[in-house]
Amino acid sequence: MTATSTFGLSSEARNLHWLLTNLVEEVPGLQSVAVVSSDGLLLLSSDPGRNAEARTADSDRPKGPKGSAADLATIVSGIGSLTLGAAKLMDSGGVKQTMVAMDEGSLFVMAISDGSLLGVHGSADCDMSVVAYHMALFVGRAGHVLTPELRIELRKSLEAEPSGSA
Repeated sequence: MTATSTFGLSSEARNLHWLLTNLVEEVPGLQSVAVVSSDGLLLLSSDPGRNAEARTADSDRPKGPKGSAADLATIVSGIGSLTLGAAKLMDSGGVKQTMVAMDEGSLFVMAISDGSLLGVHGSADCDMSVVAYHMALFVGRAGHVLTPELRIELRKSLEAEPSGSA
């Protein structure tokens, strides 16, 4: 996994990039991580080099969340919406975390703030409790700085990314 250049970003945006990089480096078995806004837009990614691939119509590019951070963002947004709807129907309050265990991996979704979500795609052998713990740390540290202005800055930085960066 790679990190985007943080040149020209505000200190808050650089801090979020650092937190994401730290999450990826500290937790073994993470394959992809994405921070998604309440409207489903990718804000921050552990694999930004593949964001450009998500914008292309090339049929040869890899599919699924391993194929691009935008794919993971779409999945995280959909699961977040589904679980929020379920919680409302059940009169159970807000959704804190969702976990999907699969034969070949796991997907974790955790609420950050104002509808933003942190999504993690882990390998089959990742320690789910360690992933959940580190996600909670990220959410606790990122939630108070993820303002509407910062969301706009992060979104613009993704859109401005050169298509060949890795």
